[in-house]
Amino acid sequence: MTPRMPVIVLNTAALWLATAVAAVAWWPIYQNLQFVVLVVVATLVGSALAIAGAVLRWSSAVLAPATVVVFALIGVPLAVPSQALYGVLPTLGGAVDLFSGVALGWKQLLTITLPVGSYQALLVPALVLMLLNSVIALSVAVRARRGDLAAISPVVLFLVGLAFGSREAHWPMTLALTLLAVSLLWLLWRRWYRRRQAIRALDQSSTQPVVFGLRTVISAVAVMAIAGSAAAAATMALPPTQPREVLRSSIEQPFNPLDYPSPLAGLRQYLKGERASDTVFTVGGLPEGARIRIATLDSYDGVVYAVGSSSVTSESGSFTRVPFVYDQSAVEGDQVSVDVQIGDYSGVWLPTVGKLENVEFTGERAADLRDAFYYNDTASTAAVIGGLGAGDAYHLDAVLPAEPTEAQLATVTAGPATVPPVGQVPDELATVLERYTNGIDSQGERLLAAIDGLRAEGYISHGVGDDEPPSRSGHSSDRITQLLTDQRMIGDAEQYAVTAALMARQLGFPARVVFGFKPDDSGIVTGDMVGAWIEVNTAQYGWVTVDPTPPVRPIPEEEPEEPSEVSRPQSVIQPPDEERDLSDNQSPVESTPDDRPSPEDWVLVLIAVARVLGWTVLALGILASPFIVIIAAKLRRRQLRRRVGSPLQRISGGWREFEDAVVDHGYELPRYATRSELAATVGGEKSLGVAKIADRAVFAPVEPDAAQAASLWEQIDELTADLDQGRSRWERLRAAVSVRSLGGRRRALRRSGARR
Repeated sequence: MTPRMPVIVLNTAALWLATAVAAVAWWPIYQNLQFVVLVVVATLVGSALAIAGAVLRWSSAVLAPATVVVFALIGVPLAVPSQALYGVLPTLGGAVDLFSGVALGWKQLLTITLPVGSYQALLVPALVLMLLNSVIALSVAVRARRGDLAAISPVVLFLVGLAFGSREAHWPMTLALTLLAVSLLWLLWRRWYRRRQAIRALDQSSTQPVVFGLRTVISAVAVMAIAGSAAAAATMALPPTQPREVLRSSIEQPFNPLDYPSPLAGLRQYLKGERASDTVFTVGGLPEGARIRIATLDSYDGVVYAVGSSSVTSESGSFTRVPFVYDQSAVEGDQVSVDVQIGDYSGVWLPTVGKLENVEFTGERAADLRDAFYYNDTASTAAVIGGLGAGDAYHLDAVLPAEPTEAQLATVTAGPATVPPVGQVPDELATVLERYTNGIDSQGERLLAAIDGLRAEGYISHGVGDDEPPSRSGHSSDRITQLLTDQRMIGDAEQYAVTAALMARQLGFPARVVFGFKPDDSGIVTGDMVGAWIEVNTAQYGWVTVDPTPPVRPIPEEEPEEPSEVSRPQSVIQPPDEERDLSDNQSPVESTPDDRPSPEDWVLVLIAVARVLGWTVLALGILASPFIVIIAAKLRRRQLRRRVGSPLQRISGGWREFEDAVVDHGYELPRYATRSELAATVGGEKSLGVAKIADRAVFAPVEPDAAQAASLWEQIDELTADLDQGRSRWERLRAAVSVRSLGGRRRALRRSGARR
């Protein structure tokens, strides 16, 4: 049968409202006007398809191909706008990207930095879900026997948006409660409409409209309020202790920096022979004094400083694709635009400046480089899978963060950034650091004192020329020990940067090493401009640049070692005959928290299981809270009826309790039915006997006594228990949580009968 137009209109309006709420959960993924256009057009077109299928009575074999055809026609201009002809017509290349995006777009969406805008074909997953949501949900709502299932579709759309979203939640409570309210009102209207149709079918002569049940609405609002309050209270009482986990959290990123050698280890390669004067790359538009960053390194294992990795809980190891622009609006600094032309440089690390906003590759390999480009904003480090080569070029838009002065740096304190733990620190480093910072209390002043100490005592030698003193390369723990213990402190930026970073870590500052170049004003970057410095995280200014490399100055000659003095032999003293046992005088070894034994494996497993069970019970409690409220309301109503003032009122209340139980168990009550007729509907001599007792008590001239009321209630309890006989567990549970007796169909029937 063709559905009526009011049914189509109201279901369509409810679907649009629920879809709008669910689409907001997708906004953090795209944050682009094209996404808004996609949602509106896909919802309108999908609704039109569903309505046409309902009116023309299309089967699913007709509706499904029609949906695919419409998807092919509107898909390119909506989801791949860069491939659309004149912005509205599909093209062959756009169609290929469209249908490949149906299969591949989901994973690509998880391996790219958010927001993605309209980059490539990443809007295809959103288009697929929006179109299917409208077609399937509206078709089910107006055509299926169980049309209430249509409310599931916007909920699924909402949950998928959360799963594919970012690790930062955006309006989670507001969106969830709003979608719950819209879905619940939609279902209430559908229930009211079915009840109205049933009433009209029973009484064809009724011309009075049945108004929407106010009690039903109030009950729904109360249930939502209680459920929302319980969820909010649980969140405040037991806030999550772990970061928000989404699908992109578990996706293995295609670029792992630990697959490549540390760029800091190759610093001296740029200083050997003719390469020191070779043009590594040229830059244009670089401000005076700005530095070129190759990579940021924050993971030190005692052998090499490397770019972090997610395997060692370092955010600097997670590299993702950048769709079109990286939002750096929160960074205070100067906007710069830099053009880079690669010369004698190769490697996966892309030279950048400051905090990257956008990169545009040019040249023959522009498209390949763009698809292979990855970026980590935590470390401000960029990479290109496959590496750069001579002739590659690109344009950078970035923000140069403002740096504090030396006077301001003296007042800073350690910031909240997280860096991986250091693997091994030379013992001599603490001794030298104590000598540099002795008598200084302020954290910032201690940091400056350590840097000044390295600059004052250190000398520069790369060890690559015949006229330079020997200087071993590398920055392992033993090389840093040699730097700090030799008579002359000789090294280059590689050793001084690592030493300064370890000293800053000892002072409590999160610190990392930056490998890059220090160009002059010519715009030509040569090999001898290579360098390394450190960045420390401060509570006042964030990450700030500190250069510990000493100035180039003459290295003094090494002083000869003092000759050892010859001492006279000492007379031999014989040991005593009996040595004292000192074991009782030894003080016990003090234990530290680190010496305490770690818990057994079974204890850890038990804790994990208990944590999972606890969260599961909490989630089930929140989900079950509306049903618990319904059961509690019925129990409260039963107690009030059983303990009301007079025996006659208790008898009347007992019969109403039985009547409500009958309604909750799915019986349809005849209109204007007497107690005997209602008992006949249920069946059984016991129900007829209770009906007669209730009639006699109500209409008899003599007031019943308390014993008669108690006897009636005992029989009511037995009758209510008999209603569950022969029913499945699911049917008994559904009767227990039914809201029909709390202002549902029974009262609607009574109101309809009263109007007649």
